[in-house]
Amino acid sequence: MKALALKITDEELVFEIVRTNNADLFATLYDRFSTVVYNKCYGFSKSRQEAEDLMQDIFVSLFVKLRSFKGNSKFSTWLYSFTYNHCVNYVQRSSYKKNEKVTVVTDVIQEQSTADEDDEKSLLDLKSSKLAKALTILDPCDKMILLMKYQDDKSIKELAGLLNLGDSAVKMRLKRAKAKVIKIYQSL
Repeated sequence: MKALALKITDEELVFEIVRTNNADLFATLYDRFSTVVYNKCYGFSKSRQEAEDLMQDIFVSLFVKLRSFKGNSKFSTWLYSFTYNHCVNYVQRSSYKKNEKVTVVTDVIQEQSTADEDDEKSLLDLKSSKLAKALTILDPCDKMILLMKYQDDKSIKELAGLLNLGDSAVKMRLKRAKAKVIKIYQSL
């Protein structure tokens, strides 16, 4: 069974786990995605240990909620959304975190062509340590969309699919989130 699990697609693996409730198959899924999930969690946490704990929580929740995956998208896309939603909820529940330093990778922000290049240029000109502090203050939903766009290099279309929004709604949320982080940054 384990050898078969290594050869099938993620989606087939998920459907087989749901059908059989097989822990060994779930371990295969964990092996495939634990590093990716950990890296996403690390962006929302203040330490490696907290990121590991958050990752474990996500996989426990995932085992329970795996039946809700319907196959309308790639499993990796669905897991990406699941992970971000879990992390955002975690940050919102932990109000003390809003004032603590959160480790954020900011040096991967890349220049993208958008309708509002002034905001874009302002965002890219921010110093990373000060930007990291601004991101800890920013609302988790705004932080999430900025990290997905700039850290994870997701396109507008990919964001629209992940967030179940139209392209124009994603562009507006990005614009507002950039404006908020720039305002916070300037007040620091």
